[in-house]
Amino acid sequence: MRQGKLDAALQHANTASAKYGARDPQWAARFRVQQAHILLIRGSYSEALRLLDEPLPPVLLRTDTEVERKMVQGLAFDDLQQFDAADQAISEAESLGTAIQSSLLGAVAQTRGIFETDRSDYPKAAIAFRTAAEIGRQRNLPRVELDALANLAYLAMRQEHYDEAVDRFKVSLEKSRTIGAADIEAKTLGNLGWNYSVVGDFDNAEAVLTEATTKAAQAGLVEDQTYWLIALASVYYQQHRYSEADSTAQTALTLADKHDDKKTLTQCLNTLSDIALATGRLDDAEKYNRRAAEIENAGLDQFGVNYSRLITGRIETGKRHYQAAEESFRKVLGDPNAETPLNWEAHTRLAGAYALQHQPAKAEHEFDVAIGTVEDARDSVQRDEFRVSFLSTAIEFYDAYVNFLIEQERPLDALKMADLSRAQALEERLPSTDSKHAQKAGLKPQAIARRLNATLLFYWLGEQRSYLWAITPAKSSMITLPASAEIDAAVKSYRQSFLEPRDPVEAGNADGKKLYSVLIGPVEKLIPKNSRVVILPDGSLNSLNFETLIVPGSQPQQVKPHYWIEDATIVTANSLALLSRSSVAAPPKDARLLVVGDALAASTDFPPLPQAGKEVGLLENYFSPSERLELTGANATATQFLASRPEKFAYLHFATHGTASRLQPLESAVILSPEGDSYKLYARDVVKHPLTAYLVTISACNGAGTKSYAGEGLVGLSWAFLRAGAHNVIAGLWEVSNASTPQLMDQLYQGIHAGQDPAAALRNAKLTLVHSNGNYRKPFYWAPFLLYAGS
Repeated sequence: MRQGKLDAALQHANTASAKYGARDPQWAARFRVQQAHILLIRGSYSEALRLLDEPLPPVLLRTDTEVERKMVQGLAFDDLQQFDAADQAISEAESLGTAIQSSLLGAVAQTRGIFETDRSDYPKAAIAFRTAAEIGRQRNLPRVELDALANLAYLAMRQEHYDEAVDRFKVSLEKSRTIGAADIEAKTLGNLGWNYSVVGDFDNAEAVLTEATTKAAQAGLVEDQTYWLIALASVYYQQHRYSEADSTAQTALTLADKHDDKKTLTQCLNTLSDIALATGRLDDAEKYNRRAAEIENAGLDQFGVNYSRLITGRIETGKRHYQAAEESFRKVLGDPNAETPLNWEAHTRLAGAYALQHQPAKAEHEFDVAIGTVEDARDSVQRDEFRVSFLSTAIEFYDAYVNFLIEQERPLDALKMADLSRAQALEERLPSTDSKHAQKAGLKPQAIARRLNATLLFYWLGEQRSYLWAITPAKSSMITLPASAEIDAAVKSYRQSFLEPRDPVEAGNADGKKLYSVLIGPVEKLIPKNSRVVILPDGSLNSLNFETLIVPGSQPQQVKPHYWIEDATIVTANSLALLSRSSVAAPPKDARLLVVGDALAASTDFPPLPQAGKEVGLLENYFSPSERLELTGANATATQFLASRPEKFAYLHFATHGTASRLQPLESAVILSPEGDSYKLYARDVVKHPLTAYLVTISACNGAGTKSYAGEGLVGLSWAFLRAGAHNVIAGLWEVSNASTPQLMDQLYQGIHAGQDPAAALRNAKLTLVHSNGNYRKPFYWAPFLLYAGS
């Protein structure tokens, strides 16, 4: 049992029970309790209780066997949601255990904690789990202590303390692997994956939940395996991967039907209802939801009631039974114990029902409450990696509000609501006495365009339809674009073409032309030739360099097809709120440069860069010895960089290798010279050191990151330097060429030295490559680098 080998354990217990059944009632009873305990862990609660109905022989009534019998009964009643019976059995186990100083007192305390958690009495649960941990430490019972740590992590998760939960789960996971507790390892992995999914970190959630289902199956924990399959299906659903979600949930349903845990079964049915609603199968959704409601109404599951009510409301809305829909949503909102995500979804769904009934004032009120609830929940999360991913689970509700406002012919309000979701983590470091809503209400997009002397292009990609707001100093326009899936496919295909031998312009690449036609074509007349354009991208557009879009030829004017960089100076920004605090400033006079590069080989994965030294040398042409500090060779370390007081420099330049982490974006790093076992300057360390740099240049691969989050965009090194306070950051979208990059950087700093701002200087540097005759004219060589505007 302790190794998680439940099939083998049950086989041994069954054999022993049969062997001793007739000739030794005491040993038969002991093994009967073990059989029940194994069945409990496997999720066969009713079968476990049947085995425990038979009283023990009198000689065992004041022994650990009776304590275990009462404890298992309590857990089984709890899982069947028969709470009075559970409380009585656990209390009897506690009383007897204390009286005989049972060796199972730690396990009994765990049982009390699990029961109080299920009853949502979290203070009592915490006391019980801490008691169990202390007993485990005092009696040198590492498994008891480990169980308690895992349960304290689960308790933190139930209370929506996600940061604390992750820390506790990681400790529990490490300890479970150390002592070989396969069952606790599987449970911990599953809970950790669920925790990741709640904060919108779907990549980590998928990886961890997939491992959890495998480990649970190997350990014979069929009920746990089922539960993690449902959680995995939910992750697929939230990513709109409906086919994978449906097949995974159907597998889970087959398993759930074979066991007693009605809570798991109703969760599975609710997930299948979600998928059916998302794919337009109203009848299937109703079928699954009706079955879940039957279980709940029979009192067999008291936990899934609110979610089923939510689904009922959605189904009734689909049938245009608005009064019945409102009643269902109000029941969810009226339950003080409803989880926070259910609350914000209920408000949003209610808002949608009001909108369909042409009651816009009521709809807007519900939308406002929903978004406020989302933001309050996000504000309770402290860790940066969770704050940047949090909106992934809630962005659809912002999308619903944006669509509502557009349908109400209020495009400016829709733009402000869209911007409310943007760059929230980046904005947090900026001082403000106003609430986020007050800041957004006061936004004046045209005033921003006038101050920057630029056209602002704000994109919003939605599952059903997308939007573009074009804001010039004189006017604002809104254009409806295709759904995100169509745009995503074109972006992915076009980026792939950069790796092909032919130049996309020369090849007449269809995706490059289509993207220009869709994303720029509708507003190109609003953009003066050679003017400044600020792109505020969304979704897959975060990984697209708009400079590479192919402008079609024009016969009367004899204009050949060309890249859009020929027509505009492009800057990328995260939000209008941040833009409202930025400006186009000329390079500062007598500014100092901190350059880090030409590092020693850190490992076989990161050999020396032959051209890095050349790149460092080229920068010397633009900064006198008194104006620059070079950290090269053995001095190019993270410790030396942080000790050099980078906040005192106007320019920071990295000529190194770089890595981008998709699973943990703040683990993205600049690769420097080794110092001991360390050779990385991590993004998570960058954000902790405030900067005032006019320009940070990350002349390294994937400096912009590879993972885009709803609201925050790409998160990686460039995001970290913006978060730290840099005014402008240049970073790469993909692997940069070691051959062409020194030439590009030389041209960049030549322009800056001549007084050009970074956007103009970077564009002119790229054009020298675009207009060259060799391979460097291809986007692969000049297009990875983007300029990101800070505040």
